[in-house]
Amino acid sequence: MAEIPVSDRSGNQILLSDTKIRSFQSQLTGNLLVAGNSEYDQARTVWNAMVDQRPGLIARCLNTADVVAAIRFARSNDLLVSVKSGGHNIAGKSVATDSFTIDLSQMKGIEVDVESRTASCQSGLKLGELDEGTQEFGLATVLGIATDTGMAGVAIGGGYGWLAGSYGMTCDNLVSAELVLADGHMVTASAQENEELFWGIRGGGGNFGIVTSFEYRLHPVSTVWGGLIIHPRSDAGNFLRFFREYAAGAPDELTMIALLLHTPDGDPAVAAAVCYSGSTDQAETVLKPLREFGAPLADSIQRMPYLEQQRLLDEAWPPGDQYYWKTSLVSNLSDDAIEVLIEHAAKAPGPLSAIALQQLHGAATRVLPDETAFAHRYDHYNFIPMARWTSPSEAERNIEWARDIWQAMQPHSDEAVYGNDLGDEEDDRIGAAYGLNYDRLVGVKNRYDPTNMFRLNQNIKPNL
Repeated sequence: MAEIPVSDRSGNQILLSDTKIRSFQSQLTGNLLVAGNSEYDQARTVWNAMVDQRPGLIARCLNTADVVAAIRFARSNDLLVSVKSGGHNIAGKSVATDSFTIDLSQMKGIEVDVESRTASCQSGLKLGELDEGTQEFGLATVLGIATDTGMAGVAIGGGYGWLAGSYGMTCDNLVSAELVLADGHMVTASAQENEELFWGIRGGGGNFGIVTSFEYRLHPVSTVWGGLIIHPRSDAGNFLRFFREYAAGAPDELTMIALLLHTPDGDPAVAAAVCYSGSTDQAETVLKPLREFGAPLADSIQRMPYLEQQRLLDEAWPPGDQYYWKTSLVSNLSDDAIEVLIEHAAKAPGPLSAIALQQLHGAATRVLPDETAFAHRYDHYNFIPMARWTSPSEAERNIEWARDIWQAMQPHSDEAVYGNDLGDEEDDRIGAAYGLNYDRLVGVKNRYDPTNMFRLNQNIKPNL
């Protein structure tokens, strides 16, 4: 193996000698990859095909000892570190050209304790894999809504999901976690051990260390009432005004997403994706107003396995297409805001793009803002213009559309944002992601990563 060019933490290119690389490889259970290796292109590929980065070196870890060795190797050579688990981050921060990528995507162990209703999971699991493991026992934790998403990023960033109204966000269901810190030591974080670190990883992202395993609280969920109800775009104003009032009175067990999209036939439409996880006896009563409003083009709401509900929107975000998102939180979906959404939805550059308003309410909003690092504990929608296209030649107009609608919605948006959905160019909005908890998070960063080894993320910079 020849000398390998990589970046140090100052952004300068350095050369790693063959001797150093071979010595490090001998410490790994997993593989060490460079350009030209048969696994390299697969390992550097992430969900968003708009991201095309070429790390200098990729360590495919199979266990915690591999992660420890990788961190120590990075420290001794002052390497720029990127960390990949599921690779689903919209900005593609899990890989970077010339970086040293620590890849946890092969670490997929899961153990379910039915008696204590907990699951211990390695960080390479995707949501669908974790769901399948817990659903064998009729149990679930709160996760995101696309099964190809990496479980780790969802958890440490907050975690919106279909069950959040009943059981809180993903981070609220975290019992403990094992991390490898920037100094190469492994620690456990929980309510009883390293409490400030535990607080920080529940919403503060990957700023403090690499989480190698999570322990989640599980809940008895196996079937739900869910699906899509779709109306013609010509009814969008009336439907969104109805949706606003209906969502405001929704019980904890009902979580929804409003969508401005196109049908599979390419027709402009407005829709609601819903999940009701409460009593089957109450489902028809709770859902009746939604299902009887107007004249829908389609209504697929029915009782279904929870796994089917989790896959409901997978076809809207397949891996390998190109994506660009902007995001803000919206607590007041006013008539004026609705008109802005409808106006800009009509300008969508193609039928694959959509606008989403993901609801957060119920149990997730009854957590105190400073109880976890995720601070935005109030009823709101996560507003996301989701540009999606397949050909690189379509990038400019799709990006422009997403930016235009986001800008037009700013008078109607809160000064808050969901950190997991921030794009690559939005470092100036980091404070809005962490809200009133930002200063405390800087303190956690100072303690656990004072040299900012973990910087390729929604970065909290140390101020030492």
